[in-house]
Amino acid sequence: MGTRRRRPYCRRMNVTPSLWAKDISRRYGRRTVLDGAGLHVDAGEAVAIIGENGAGKTTLLRVCAGLLRADAGTVAVRGRVGYCPQEPGLVDLLTAEEHVVLFGAGAGLSRREARTTGMELLESLGFPVGDKAVAKDLSGGTRQKLNLALALLGNPAVLLLDEPYQGFDMGSYVDFWSHVDTWRDEGRAVVIVTHLLTETHRVDRVVEVRGGAAHELTGAAA
Repeated sequence: MGTRRRRPYCRRMNVTPSLWAKDISRRYGRRTVLDGAGLHVDAGEAVAIIGENGAGKTTLLRVCAGLLRADAGTVAVRGRVGYCPQEPGLVDLLTAEEHVVLFGAGAGLSRREARTTGMELLESLGFPVGDKAVAKDLSGGTRQKLNLALALLGNPAVLLLDEPYQGFDMGSYVDFWSHVDTWRDEGRAVVIVTHLLTETHRVDRVVEVRGGAAHELTGAAA
């Protein structure tokens, strides 16, 4: 396992974050999930979001990705967003290659560029690129690698990852956190929803969603 320590966080003055969410509120019927939650992530920073089931972690991520409308609040993003949902959004009857071509087109890539870049991303994540199986026949961990690769298409500046390692074996899981280090060093803003508190030393900051708000943890609590 990696031993990279969390870097001391010091907010830089007059720097616009890659992701800035402020006063986000969201209700589902009579239930308030988020109530004035905020989140900011700079380029070259990795932030873990933790919290109990149902606390609103996924809701906050989906609002930041522009996939869910907030009832109140604002979100600002600098650059392209790559979003990896907890449940893979795959087309059952398409192969991995067909997925990267389809999703690449949505990211503004040509067919050739999407295929080349997509297959390189899949290979880097340990996906069996020679496998011509359609998505419905892939194992859970292999589907999730495809899901993650699709989020990386188009070289996004902001990565929003909702428990992206679901179904990974131990080797792939360790490799995932090494990729997080690489993405951060490339200057991307990386947000990871996780329930594995043993890995929070691999990020710069830890934010807990609790009581509808986002609380930054410091010291022993993190």
